[in-house]
Amino acid sequence: MVPPDSAIHRPEQLAGQDVAVGYHSGSHFTTLQPLEPFVDREQIKLKFVGSSWARVDAGIEGDVPATSVWGITYQVLEQLGFRKIVDTTFMIAFMFPHGVDPADVDKYIQGLKRAQMDLDFAPEKYKYLYLNEIPDRYKSRIDVRRFSTGERVVFLPYGEETYAKTQAWIRERGIFNAQPSAVDYAVAS
Repeated sequence: MVPPDSAIHRPEQLAGQDVAVGYHSGSHFTTLQPLEPFVDREQIKLKFVGSSWARVDAGIEGDVPATSVWGITYQVLEQLGFRKIVDTTFMIAFMFPHGVDPADVDKYIQGLKRAQMDLDFAPEKYKYLYLNEIPDRYKSRIDVRRFSTGERVVFLPYGEETYAKTQAWIRERGIFNAQPSAVDYAVAS
């Protein structure tokens, strides 16, 4: 996203421009992925700023030409007049320590599914809860009733093939200096 007064209107215009991201986090990866069709990799310039709210601060204070945000931070910046230049997507995986009872995992996942259904059915009943996640410095400037329901929990397996593709994508771009050794999480203790 870019500030309201930014001259940037197309992804190509981000070539060589700082884009605020979190270091080796979802915002890092999900900024590279959608920009690559528009900007040569060598011209994608990421600035590692920190947490999602630090990236909001950097955007508002004009410290960077663009900032990578999603979810609640995206909705805050949108209400403050920022423009989306390119959209992103991301996945979050659930990992449970060895020895956790699969029945407990199932109960947890079933609870998440019920919560997702409640949010889908009557989001207006729950939007006020966004205020618990928004720093005080922004609360008076936004109206959470205007927010969308935000991220959705999509209950799909993240299997070995997807994991292998993700690791190959990371290696191809040299994101980590030293490659971690492969771990078979299904048998790791």
